Amino acid sequence: MRFLYVAMIDIHCHIIPNVDDGACSLEESVGMARLAVADGIKEIVATPHTLDGVNENPVSEVLAAVNQLRKVFAAEDIPLNVHPGCEIHVTTGISRKIELREVCTLNDGGKYALLELPSQSIPPRMKTEIFELKLNGITPIIAHPERNVPMQNNPDLLLEMLRVGALAQLTTTSLLGDFGPFVQDLAKFFLKHRLVQLMASDAHSADNRPPQLSQAVEEAAEILESFREAESMVTSRPAAVLAGEAVIYPQPLTHKYQPRWNTFSVFARLWRTCFHAR
Repeated sequence: MRFLYVAMIDIHCHIIPNVDDGACSLEESVGMARLAVADGIKEIVATPHTLDGVNENPVSEVLAAVNQLRKVFAAEDIPLNVHPGCEIHVTTGISRKIELREVCTLNDGGKYALLELPSQSIPPRMKTEIFELKLNGITPIIAHPERNVPMQNNPDLLLEMLRVGALAQLTTTSLLGDFGPFVQDLAKFFLKHRLVQLMASDAHSADNRPPQLSQAVEEAAEILESFREAESMVTSRPAAVLAGEAVIYPQPLTHKYQPRWNTFSVFARLWRTCFHAR
């Protein structure tokens, strides 16, 4: 596999144990780290859920947990660099919560924030929140837009957010079909029309949703007809995010999308929404 030797960066991973619905033990965190390294990942951002009504995970706790993982991985001789972050459930006043250190930006750098939309809706103030973040020098990254139902029906909703200043992150397992054919089709559409700028694993475990990128990057290279562009989605672009620098990417292309409605796709979407882990 040609990606085995590429130093990839995974900016969305639930590798901290016992803080959300991700790794359920330190042993599983170690297992996830070994899988990541074997796949060619050299850096990973720990992004526990926060502000979702269940999980809080303030900055101080995330930093302490990341430091602990670093010590464990060093002791286990696992060459994986772990960075702090979180997956922020969209709510009002995100900029203020970042200022108060209630939520962690990616690499705790104060420049990029990973945002999670509700699966069934888009909050009315979404574009206002993006605009306020940008005014404060923070670029929001919309996590897995391909799994948001309104965007599945109307990809222009994502385009509107990009125009306000957001970036978007595609989940690798969506592209590989793990969330069903409807989500897979939309993931390919988003890629082809450059509506997503980053890819990440959104890994939650060592078995069902592992931290692996290489297979999806090879698939993306075929869709984009560019190995270099696909590679940049897990190398140079996330590296810029971690460094707090501008992400260089092509502008979205014009598009026309018709959602594929049939009995199977509707049932599959409902099943994934109701029963599949976040």
